[in-house]
Parts: sequence; structure tokens; C-alpha cells
Amino acid sequence: MADFNTLDYRVEDGIAIATFNRPDRMNTFNVAMTQDLIALFDRTDGDDDVRAVVLTGSGRAFCAGADLGGGEKTFDYKPGGREGDVDVNGVRRDGGGRVTLRIFRSLKPVIAAVNGAAVGIGATMQLPMDARLASVDARFGFVFARRGITPEACSSWFLPRLVGMPRALEWVYSGRVFGAEEALEAGLVQSLHQPDELLDAAVALAHRMTDDSAPVSVALSRRMMWQSLGAPHPMHVHRIDSRAIQSRGKSNDAREGIASFMEKRPAQYPDLVSTDMPDFYPDSDEPEFI
Repeated sequence: MADFNTLDYRVEDGIAIATFNRPDRMNTFNVAMTQDLIALFDRTDGDDDVRAVVLTGSGRAFCAGADLGGGEKTFDYKPGGREGDVDVNGVRRDGGGRVTLRIFRSLKPVIAAVNGAAVGIGATMQLPMDARLASVDARFGFVFARRGITPEACSSWFLPRLVGMPRALEWVYSGRVFGAEEALEAGLVQSLHQPDELLDAAVALAHRMTDDSAPVSVALSRRMMWQSLGAPHPMHVHRIDSRAIQSRGKSNDAREGIASFMEKRPAQYPDLVSTDMPDFYPDSDEPEFI
């Protein structure tokens, strides 16, 4: 596979670690990063040796928002204006939204290790991740109104679900940048760490999430939990629950899970995410962009 342009990538003991590698530009977001992030999750979903993904930044920033190298016309989107953009019916699809929707569909748990500034898309791309750990030096900002634009990356769907509507509105209306302590108090991040301990803490969390669990069950559980947020009635979830437990209950993983428990030994789950996911959660469940 080709190397990423804006990410350094490695897999250590089943955990994929992707690091934004544009510290001279505060890891700001551009078209190449859009393409790299989508490709990253395509790669990790297809690699059965990867159990979870940790995303972090280099230098002083996690991702300091959009690259403003285009000056005043940075957000003046025109269909067909840039290679790598996706246009539908005269509308340029928001690149940050394409990234967050891809993270939303990830079959592996995703953890942000927020090492520094996380502003604009640097904050909103984290919202569909399963956990956000932050350095005590991290700063967050949903700064769109201060740039004369509006929230993007599906954040008006994700952010109120994570921190509640009043807090989300205040952050978005004001566009102010706030510190890691406020992010922790609001529930945007789960824990704070010293800078030199952050990545180790994120990797340790990834291991706790996945080391003793069946990968297919984790993948299916992730999809069930996230997609259930938008269900209009519990019955919709009951339909999926019933299909999922029936599918998993007859699997080799279920037999191994019960046998290992009874025999008091570590489980060796045989099923693979790449080949053994059930078919009642097809990717086509994502609505079409119109």
C-alpha cells in the first residue's frame, strides 16, 4: 500500500497508531488529509491484525483546523475546484464530513490522543471516535462562527449528543477556545494526562477495550451502539439486537467464549472482521448524499 502523505502509521501489538505529520503547519487539515484519513480507516478495517486505532498529532497540535493557506477564499468552495473533492449536484461535499462519516463506520474502536491544539475540524473529527484522551496542554475550539462559517463534519449531530445541547450551543455560538479541564468537565474528553504519558494511556485504553474481546463482536457492537443513537424507537434497536444475538450465538466465537470461560483460560476467537461480519448491517445503510 502507498504511504500516507499527512500521517505516520505503525501497528504495535494489534493497535494501529496514526500520527499527523505536519507539525510545521500545526497539522492543519487539507484535501490530502481528507484522503489519508479515509484511506486510513479503509486500511484498518481490512487488517485483521488491527484491533483498535489511536489517532494523535505531532508537535504542538493535534490538528489546528483548516489550512488557511488559501486566504480569504479558503472556504469559498466551487464544484470541481480542487482535485480530490467530491461534488454532487453542484454541491461540494464537506471533506470533514466525509472523514467523520468514515470514522462513524469504522469496524474498530477509535481513540483520539489529543496532544495539543484541536480547533475546527481538529475538534469535530474526534466526535465520532469512541474515546478522547487529552494532554493537560490541549486546547479545543469550535471556532466556525469566528471565521464567518458554520459547523461542519456532522458536528451539529454529534456534539450535542456528547455534551448536551446548552454546552454545544455556547461553544459553537461563541467560537471560543477552551482548555482541557473544561473539556473534561463537559465530558468531551474522558481523562487528562501529562504530555509524555498521553500516548501510552491511549494505547493502554485500546488494549483494555479489545484484548479479551471477540473482534467481530466488538465491530458489531460499535455499529449497534453508534447507529442506535439515531433510532426513533427502541423497537428499531430490538430488531437489530435480535438479529445480532442470533447471528453471534451460533458462531465459532460464541462457542470459544463459553468454552474458555468454563475452562478458565484465555479465549482464542477464530472469527475475523474481514470475513465473518453478519450481513444485516450493510454499508448501504448510510443515506445517499443528495
